[in-house]
Amino acid sequence: MQKPGQKIKRKSKVTNDISKDTRGFYFAIGCCLIIFAILLFALPHLLKNLENPNTIREQQAALGLHVNGNKLLNGKGQEVILHGVDRSGTEYQCIKGTNKIFDGPSDQASIQAMKSWKINVVRIPLNEDCWLGINEASPSGQIYQQAISNYVKLLDQNHLYVILDLHWNAPGTTKATGQQVMADADHSFTFWTSVGNTFKGNQNIIFDLYNEPHDISWSCWQVGMNCNTPFTVANIQDLVNTVRGTGANNVLMIGGLEYANDLSGWIANRPTDGINNIVASWHMYGKNRCATKECWDKTIAPVMAQVPVIAGEFGESTDGGVCDKNTNLSNSFMNWMDQHHSGYLAWTWDTWGTDCGNLSLITDYKGTPKSPNGTNYQNHLEQF
Repeated sequence: MQKPGQKIKRKSKVTNDISKDTRGFYFAIGCCLIIFAILLFALPHLLKNLENPNTIREQQAALGLHVNGNKLLNGKGQEVILHGVDRSGTEYQCIKGTNKIFDGPSDQASIQAMKSWKINVVRIPLNEDCWLGINEASPSGQIYQQAISNYVKLLDQNHLYVILDLHWNAPGTTKATGQQVMADADHSFTFWTSVGNTFKGNQNIIFDLYNEPHDISWSCWQVGMNCNTPFTVANIQDLVNTVRGTGANNVLMIGGLEYANDLSGWIANRPTDGINNIVASWHMYGKNRCATKECWDKTIAPVMAQVPVIAGEFGESTDGGVCDKNTNLSNSFMNWMDQHHSGYLAWTWDTWGTDCGNLSLITDYKGTPKSPNGTNYQNHLEQF
């Protein structure tokens, strides 16, 4: 209550407005200083990223191939169906005293010839000894690794996906002049550690952990139990763990038994992968047990319902130089795979002569198709 004669002190409107303006001014100055400090800290890092293409490449790689359910997707979330060829040679030239790494050219012109067939993926078979530089392989070690890395880079620059496959191996001091029943504990873990560290920055590269497991049980395949083998195998679960231990998040291809033709136990023995980025690898030739639509419907389709299936190799037959001149099996197989939205790669993009049974697709590295297999495959790919 106001006392008699007392005046009430009132702040003038002008004083209030000045106070508000002053607070607003200092608030604006403070915001500017904060923004300036942030830019001062972040700008060098932004400029470094702009100047360093490798950093940009690593960021892009994080959006590369990946598995979502039973589909293979690219970085944009689009489904990818692989159609390609196997480029044999890098598994055998370096171990057979030829002083070579590739069988034929590995230059831009030869890659352009492959692309003319409308393929989008190339599978490169690797030799364990040659990669690691052991057991007198030559060329090997850093020379072999650099040659493979250069080829992968060139394929990548041509917008082709790449599958790297452990194709030939051997335990101990035995030379890797062929494939074994399974990967070996002596060298295969070291091999995949090195390959994983080399290519983990590019998720458009798929790792095919072992070419064609055979003559072992599913328990041996999965966790290395009940293996009746002359050497200690590197089981699938440990191989998965080895690659992931490098920090590589690349898609992993995992072949079944009977030379990767049998997928009947694949789901039941499926290895654990913390990022669920694995696909089933399947090989299909005329000589294989599962070479009929009835078998495909019974044993392959159920796997496709849960994970992507990629046929890393297929062909009519390799028995005694005999193959179906009408390519009936290949057409039946490709049509069935197309209906199931699954990819496949034909063996092989090499010029191994006129024998039908060796399944060479070409007569020269300009991409001239060899009949009947090459011509038939090229014609089929025209629809994509």
